[in-house]
Amino acid sequence: MTYTTTETGTAGASKRLHVTLWTVQIVLALIFAMTGTMKVAQPIDALAASLHWPGLVPPAFVRFLGVAELLGAAGLILPAATRIAPALTPVAAGALTLVMVPASLWHISRGEFATVAVPVVVGALSAFVAWGRSRRAPIAPR
Repeated sequence: MTYTTTETGTAGASKRLHVTLWTVQIVLALIFAMTGTMKVAQPIDALAASLHWPGLVPPAFVRFLGVAELLGAAGLILPAATRIAPALTPVAAGALTLVMVPASLWHISRGEFATVAVPVVVGALSAFVAWGRSRRAPIAPR
């Protein structure tokens, strides 16, 4: 894999940032792949029994979110790993950040402060990947 050197950092710092970004990308991809698969494959009643909110929104919206999460998971890994259009990786991370903002607001509006930490942290990690892969440690295309 080819690493680019940041303007202000050394090659070692750049490598550490790449490793950190890859680690976060993989963790996020696993999270979004699992939650996306759940939202696409499980019956809405089963989701509502475990997550509660799917019973409060239209089923088509739950399925749409699942597909968006699956596409986002693929976008976090495939463009960067193949170096085919790697600029899509920060776009995917940014889009997933945008998905987490209303999720956080939803939980806050319902007073679910114990569960709001999850979308806030996942959104912050997605924003970190978007920033890192677009500004500090982009992956060069083939």
